[in-house]
Amino acid sequence: MSELLRCENLTKNYGQLTALDGVNLSLESGKIIGLLGPNGSGKTTMIKLINGLLQPSSGRILINGMAPGPETKKIVAYLPENHFLNAYMTVEKIVAYFADFFADFRTDLAYAMLERLKINAKQPLKTLSKGNKEKVALILTMSRKALLYVLDEPIAGVDPATRDYIVSTIIHNYSPEASVLISTHLISDIESILDEAVFIQNGRILLQKSVDEIRSENGKSVDELFREVFKW
Repeated sequence: MSELLRCENLTKNYGQLTALDGVNLSLESGKIIGLLGPNGSGKTTMIKLINGLLQPSSGRILINGMAPGPETKKIVAYLPENHFLNAYMTVEKIVAYFADFFADFRTDLAYAMLERLKINAKQPLKTLSKGNKEKVALILTMSRKALLYVLDEPIAGVDPATRDYIVSTIIHNYSPEASVLISTHLISDIESILDEAVFIQNGRILLQKSVDEIRSENGKSVDELFREVFKW
């Protein structure tokens, strides 16, 4: 395994508010990693920095040795928390748009997943249920042959069956040399697939350990430790 993402004294300020405070972090390839913390902890800011949507106030972030920019967009697949697809386009046209935009997009894989879900690609997105819209968004993200998949709250607001499908899709559609970074509050729903957990609070990393280390050292699940660390 090789280093895929590095943060060095990464800081992001919004005026007087410090969202990230000197974060040092290294993530390796070939892992599914949970980025876990309460609201306002800095998770979304970090994700936006990874995707080049924000610039650091100081420090730096490197993805496969490169600062976020046009080259890293070719290797990072991003699923934002908020719905981002054109509701008036058909699923078919959205798939074609992604295929045109991303050189690594695997159209055959996207259609195979849509078929398993019995989603008619000729339907406008607006006619789908909330759960199926979430599935389409995830399918589009996971159909890229990326090195880093960044998923911001991929299972929030959907029913348990949809969560199970999303978790299954994540497991089966990334390559061994890639990594998946998942930000979520629903830790118990994804804990079974995590290799590593990163706890963040007030813009600082509190813990970075493998799931096996957390269980052996603390005698607790990741979810149980999270509740203990972040209890009010």
